Amino acid sequence: MSAPVLVLTTGGTIDKVYFDASSEYEIGEPTVPHVFREAGVALEWRLHSLLRKDSLEMTDEDRALIRQACEEAPEARILITHGTDTMSLTAEALLGIPGKTIVLTGALAPARFKVTDAIFNLGLALGAVQSIPSGVYLAMNGTIFEAGKVRKNREAGKFERL
Repeated sequence: MSAPVLVLTTGGTIDKVYFDASSEYEIGEPTVPHVFREAGVALEWRLHSLLRKDSLEMTDEDRALIRQACEEAPEARILITHGTDTMSLTAEALLGIPGKTIVLTGALAPARFKVTDAIFNLGLALGAVQSIPSGVYLAMNGTIFEAGKVRKNREAGKFERL
């Protein structure tokens, strides 16, 4: 059996809920448990819902909190769900944590939507966190990117290497 994985949720589009009455999105409960259950994920994992923020609202203090949670976690493999707009900044803030494989992922459309990249991205991140060496990575658009070497191209709606 593989080592347990910590899933840290921080908010972002992946967990957004749409309210018809107000035509607004709010960040809801983490969707990871539902996605993992539907996919039949059998490995041992633990959920820690750390924040519920849009990544554009993330502060240096939030990134320090995420880093502290990663450093203090007993798990060596950590999957973080995060908003895509500043995911690369958070990844860079996590560089240098020894002995941990940290993979950040998110979605351009909420996981609750019928058409979404969330489920694919979570699967990619879960596979990556179990199979790549220690370090910090982003799992988006079918690609694993190294932290500090990736950016979000808003116009193209995808991530790309620097």
